[in-house]
Amino acid sequence: MRTVEWDGDAVKMIDQRALPWELAFVRLETVEAVAESIRDMTVRGAPAIGAAAGFGMALAARQSAATTVEALIDELQSHAELLKSSRPTAVNLAWAVDKLMKIALSGEFKSADDMREVLLGAAQQIADDDVAVNSRMGSNGAALVRDGATILHHCNTGALATVDYGTALGVIRAAFERGKRIHVLLDETRPRLQGSRLSAWELEQLGISYDIIPDTAAGYYMGKGEVDIILVGADRIAANGDFANKIGTYQLAILAKEHRIPFYTVAPTSTIDLSLSSGAEIPIEERNPDEVTTPYGNRIVPETFRARNPAFDVTPQRYLTGIVTENGIARPPYSRSLARAVAGERLGGGE
Repeated sequence: MRTVEWDGDAVKMIDQRALPWELAFVRLETVEAVAESIRDMTVRGAPAIGAAAGFGMALAARQSAATTVEALIDELQSHAELLKSSRPTAVNLAWAVDKLMKIALSGEFKSADDMREVLLGAAQQIADDDVAVNSRMGSNGAALVRDGATILHHCNTGALATVDYGTALGVIRAAFERGKRIHVLLDETRPRLQGSRLSAWELEQLGISYDIIPDTAAGYYMGKGEVDIILVGADRIAANGDFANKIGTYQLAILAKEHRIPFYTVAPTSTIDLSLSSGAEIPIEERNPDEVTTPYGNRIVPETFRARNPAFDVTPQRYLTGIVTENGIARPPYSRSLARAVAGERLGGGE
């Protein structure tokens, strides 16, 4: 079962807003609906957003009435901007859209219909590649997890955040599938509770031992010596190794360094943005404060109370032990190892 997939002439995806109470699906028949699904977090997770955006571009091409290549390109450029504006931080979104626009602008098409078919094939390839990449990341990272380890995990990075299998939760899954006895502490991940709602739901399906903990309890368990390794995802990684991830990651990294706990981010090379020299250049999305004051429609403070809601924070690379990619584990100096990983060079593993 894939988080997002092509279904006839529409994009089908799991409605992650309904979990864990209901496994529901939505079928999106316009590019505008796909953009809104990304904006309102029907679909979320950098790789899943990238795949959704790729299918959104294919959908835009197939629904266009354009009869010439030139007219179709004009429409696609407008839809590309719509999709890229839906959420600014996760680089996979722009990566997928730009990948399809590059194909459209290649000058290789004699007809608009030819372009439509090729774009759909390219979007499907993005989705298929994501599954294969996640499997390789899981294999690369599984060796980092010792038998009997307790792993601290933040947000949701499993199959729901990707097309299938997962990034950081994919490493946890791979370690479990290799017979390792593991336990996972899941930060609830406020304000949208991706850890307690989504990661716990996934681990329930897989039969992996876990406990949900308050975000504020992470330091407590580290101080008690109950955390052996910390695995998180990433939404954008700068050339120097600084990375943006779900809000709350930065403080985990600082605590990990204080307690000398290995701290890894797990992400495909499509999440690496070599055009940014450091994390200071990563755009950070600020979402509606209602997610803080009225989580899931339940108001917890008076309407007059003010709130702020950054969706991500940036963790400096100095707090990282390494970055797990499909091409191996990048280690300092990241300016070299990340460039090698993006170029497809095989890096060392976790042995």
